[in-house]
Amino acid sequence: MTHQAKRELLKKIRPRYLKASKAEKTRILDEFAAATDYNRKYAIHLLRNGPPRRSTKRAGRRRTYGPEVVAALAQVWEASGRVCGKRLQPFIGEMAEVLERHQELVISEQTKTLLGQMSTATIDRRLQAARARSAHRGRSVGGTKPGSLLKTAIPVRTFADWDEAKPGFVEMDLVAHCGDTTTGVYLNTLCVVDIATGWTEPVAVANKGQQATFEGIQIMRQRLPFPLLGIDSDNGSEFINDHLHRYCLNQHITFTRSRPYRKNDQAHVEQKNWTAVRQWVGYHRYESPEALALLEAIYADLRLFINFFQPVMKLIDKTRVGSKVRKQYDTAQTPYQRVLASPDIDDSVKDQLRDLYLSLNPLALQRRIEANLKKLWTLNR
Repeated sequence: MTHQAKRELLKKIRPRYLKASKAEKTRILDEFAAATDYNRKYAIHLLRNGPPRRSTKRAGRRRTYGPEVVAALAQVWEASGRVCGKRLQPFIGEMAEVLERHQELVISEQTKTLLGQMSTATIDRRLQAARARSAHRGRSVGGTKPGSLLKTAIPVRTFADWDEAKPGFVEMDLVAHCGDTTTGVYLNTLCVVDIATGWTEPVAVANKGQQATFEGIQIMRQRLPFPLLGIDSDNGSEFINDHLHRYCLNQHITFTRSRPYRKNDQAHVEQKNWTAVRQWVGYHRYESPEALALLEAIYADLRLFINFFQPVMKLIDKTRVGSKVRKQYDTAQTPYQRVLASPDIDDSVKDQLRDLYLSLNPLALQRRIEANLKKLWTLNR
């Protein structure tokens, strides 16, 4: 007899069983147990109580993080620039405090505690819906022509050239805002990243000429919270030229270059070309002075947001095991946190950065950036 047939038989004889005398109940029970092959005790239970009801409750353990916690997590994630769980998890408590300080987030102490308890895997799971709604802006377009002069005077960078644990040694590159063609004159972004701390400086330049690039480097140098000790560039003529070479010699700045056609030689700045420029500005063509002014306004806020509120991880070990490479990263920290932890930076500089940090609202920075980005994009219509 099928399961459905047994349930139909129970449905028919149960009302009669409930009204029957003791002797009739015994006879009905004998017939039901023989027909269904149920254990006699189980058959009595079914005839008295009816078929078991299926539970509508969700199987598994009770969910720890409710809607309030997930909503707070999404807001912290947005304020941190939509970083992954591994980068967000060590910074989540501090970011929640920053948002509370600027009245951007109001949560209970219990919610704040639960946020701090979240693992990286849980963070990524709970952010799946928010990530599905997030937008992507595009990818990088390059256009570097190699410089033919001074290659023998400017050495190829090796691991012995730099002290990468000391702030001040930077990689730099130009990101072209040329649209679909590299013909003509167009704006560029000078992207600079410090190897030790991850401190990033995007600077808008009017073109990719030697003079415009040199002026961008001087602006970058003034903004760095530590002395500029070393420059590593690609082989483009905007960097490999006599003017910049003599400047570095006079200022006692180490000047090295990457190997031609080896992008991994500048892996740090190549990554920032995407995360600090293209993900925000996109890849349209910009030429006008109005666009340059808007880019400068965008980068004035973006540099603060990236350096103070976007945690990054650094590779500390890479081991090959058979055909696989295992990479080990340190705990995610913002460039600002790494600067404070560096013993090579003056305490007076750190105090100035602390005061600046307390005055910054990450969501206000994002709102200004987005407003200026909308104005910038309208120039292409």
